[in-house]
Amino acid sequence: MSFALLRVPIRRVAVAGIRATPRANFRASFRHNSTAAPKQAPKSNTGLFLGIGALVAAAGGFYLYSNSDEAATAAKSGVQASKVKANFVPTKEDYQKVYNRIAALLDEADEYDDGSYGPIILRLAWHASGTYDKETKTGGSNYATMRFEPEALHGANNGLNVARNLMEKIKSEFEWISYGDLWTLGGVAAVQEMAGPKIPWRAGRIDGFVHHATPDGRLPDASQGANHLRAIFGRMGFNDQEIVALSGAHALGRCHTDRSGFSGPWTFSPTTLTNDYYKLLFSETYVDISNCALALLKVQIYSWTWKKWAGPKQLEDKATKSLMMLPTDYVLVQDKSFKKYAKAYAQDNDLFFKDFAKVVSTLFELGVPTEQFVTAEPWILKTLDEQKA
Repeated sequence: MSFALLRVPIRRVAVAGIRATPRANFRASFRHNSTAAPKQAPKSNTGLFLGIGALVAAAGGFYLYSNSDEAATAAKSGVQASKVKANFVPTKEDYQKVYNRIAALLDEADEYDDGSYGPIILRLAWHASGTYDKETKTGGSNYATMRFEPEALHGANNGLNVARNLMEKIKSEFEWISYGDLWTLGGVAAVQEMAGPKIPWRAGRIDGFVHHATPDGRLPDASQGANHLRAIFGRMGFNDQEIVALSGAHALGRCHTDRSGFSGPWTFSPTTLTNDYYKLLFSETYVDISNCALALLKVQIYSWTWKKWAGPKQLEDKATKSLMMLPTDYVLVQDKSFKKYAKAYAQDNDLFFKDFAKVVSTLFELGVPTEQFVTAEPWILKTLDEQKA
C-alpha cells in the first residue's frame, strides 16, 4: 500500500479540524514551573500540544507509519492539536470530568470478576508505567506504548485488552486527553473508588509511536524470588520499602489461568483496598516442615500450603482453599528486609495508605519529563461520593 494514501487523510484530518473549530477564550492552564523546568516557563501547555500536533500535521512530518495503529495515533493527535489551536486548554475541572466518567465505568462490570473493573484498570496503569528503565530513560507512562504490538502481546500484559477497550470508550468521549494521562488517571480512579487513599496526579503525558515500545521482560515475573523483585523494581528506581508498598496492590483483583496461569484472589475483599493482603501473609504464614523434626509429630503448624494442581507453583490458604499467594508474595515474609516493611503495613493500615499513595504517584509519573507536566504540584481529584456530599 502506498504511504501517500496514509499521508493525505491524516493531514486533512488535522487541518480540517483546525479550520472548522471556532475561536474561544483561553482557559486557565494550571501550568507552573516544576523543579526541573527553566525559570521562565510558558503560562499554558498550548505550545506543548501544538508541538506534538506539528509532528503529525505539518508537511514532511510523521506520515511513514509502520502500521494502522500509528496512523490512528497521528490522526487523533491531529484532533488534539486542532482543539488546542482553537484555544482549548484542559483544566483540572476537565480532568475531574474524565475521572468521573471512569469512576462510573468501574461499576458497570456486572458479572465480570468480582463486579468491578477497578482492579484491571489499575493493572493497566501499573503495567503501562512499570516498563521504565532509569538508565536508558525509556519506557514508563509517557507514550502509552501498550497500544502497539508486540508490547500489547507481552505475557505480563495478557488480558489487558479488556482494560484498553474499556478506556477506549472514555477516549471517544474525551478525545483531547492523551492515552498516558487517561490510563494513569484510570489507575487513580480505581484506587480511590475502591476505598483506597488519595493518589496525587497531574497531566502532561503524550502519545508515542511504535518505535517507543519497550522490550519484553521489564515487568515482574510472579514465579520468581527476592533477587528478581529487586532487579525489576530497582531498574525503575524503587527501594525495598517501595517494593513492599507497591505489592499491596495485590489486595485487589484476582489471577486468571487464561492470563497469568495462576488462579484466585489474594484477599476476601478483592474490590476494596486495605492492608488485609499483609495481614493474611502473616496470619497464614507458610512453614515448610517436610524436612523438620516437627513433621514427626504430625502437627500442622502452617496455614498456607502449596496448591496441588497442574498449574504454576502458588500457595493456597489451608482453611478455605479459596485464596492464593504467589511466590513473589511469599518472599515478602521470607526476605529479612522485605519482611520488616510488610509487618509494619500489616499492623498499620494508615501507614500502608500513606506509603502506597506516594509510591503509586511516583510509579505513574515514571518516564515523563518534568517540564511536560501542566502543574508543578500534583492534583487531588475528588471521588464520586465526595462530590455528592
